[in-house]
Amino acid sequence: MARLDGPRWGPKSGGAARMLVLLLHGYGADGNDLIDLAPHWAQAVPDALFIAPHAPQDCDGGPYGRQWFSLEDRSPAALLAGIQSARPQLDALIEAECVAADLPPGAVALMGFSQGAMMALYTGLRRAVPPAGILAYSGRLIGEESLAAEIRARPPVLLVHGEADEVVPAEASRAAERALRAAGVPVESLYTPRLAHGIDEAGLSAGALFLQRLAAGPGGAA
Repeated sequence: MARLDGPRWGPKSGGAARMLVLLLHGYGADGNDLIDLAPHWAQAVPDALFIAPHAPQDCDGGPYGRQWFSLEDRSPAALLAGIQSARPQLDALIEAECVAADLPPGAVALMGFSQGAMMALYTGLRRAVPPAGILAYSGRLIGEESLAAEIRARPPVLLVHGEADEVVPAEASRAAERALRAAGVPVESLYTPRLAHGIDEAGLSAGALFLQRLAAGPGGAA
């Protein structure tokens, strides 16, 4: 199994990393698509190292880009099988980057957009050591039916979604929010009117505040 890699940025402070933020891109993109978020969010978490790995597979849907798993068959069973096959490589990346940075697995925040958000939620909620938090933009919760039996971690979760998203409807995040609350996961959410499949300034700001609170630790002020 090849180790995932991609662009990285920080820490802005110039010192050793005290937090890792993994930026998981969407279907058909690659790590370069999200690494530009790092300079914005580093204002809030200057001691964070941001890593934007390229997903492991060539994209089915075009001549370029990457995918975490195939979307050729979008049935629930196929999506679940795909995300289950992709998870070990993300888990391995988390472990390897924690060792390299001399940080515990609990110092990792998982951020994802679209398919990357699906990966962040599925993986983060099933890790033996909870991540510091999960930021899921324009995603959905895959494996909801098995969550109650498989959940091992209940980190803070931020869900952000545009109300005008025609790729992944905002209802997907609303359904995720309901399922996560039912499973005892602390959830914050932001649904932005007129926003399509993307991240706007409001979403960036919400992410910065969320990361700042994670870096401050349990009970820490933003």
